Amino acid sequence: MNRLLVATRNRGKLLEIQAVLDGLVTELLCVDDLPGLPETIEDGATFVDNALKKAREACLASGMPTLADDSGLVVDGLDGRPGVVSARYAGPAADDAANNRKLLEELALLPSASRRAAFVCVMAFVHPDGAEQVFQGLVAGRILDGLRGEGGFGYDPLFLVDGFQQTMAELALEEKNHISHRGQALSAFRAYLQQRELK
Repeated sequence: MNRLLVATRNRGKLLEIQAVLDGLVTELLCVDDLPGLPETIEDGATFVDNALKKAREACLASGMPTLADDSGLVVDGLDGRPGVVSARYAGPAADDAANNRKLLEELALLPSASRRAAFVCVMAFVHPDGAEQVFQGLVAGRILDGLRGEGGFGYDPLFLVDGFQQTMAELALEEKNHISHRGQALSAFRAYLQQRELK
């Protein structure tokens, strides 16, 4: 595929996607590369709802094949929160630090078992020819008492991955892409693209 629009402004996310799609997509663009694209209001009840809405709106506005994701953290002891509001958990203008603080505050008085969590990712691909496809990934772990690691973004420094001694923020990018929720969804998307290119 020559060009693919990724409906995000998050450069960290774009780098992760680029690493997985290297050699398959010639040019990867984000919404900042196409001034004037409308901002999608993420008001869906599920990750699938939000990912599809973002991909459809950006594809329609740009006329380009578009990939969008909605991903977030679901914590057992918080009844699945932060969930679809993970990026704005501490408020509409919240940054990663504020979201992490709020999560730790909410978990402070809960038992250790309440810290079981999972990162969930849903990716939606929408093509101007009408094709739509959804890909999903999930990685389980637990929330630590404090931040560890300099890599990644979002809740990565708090998330200890099952089967590893490192948080998501301590893993090398290649390893993170191999096991992460986004990596799983991206691998499925890559396989789909390869099949689509063969047709």
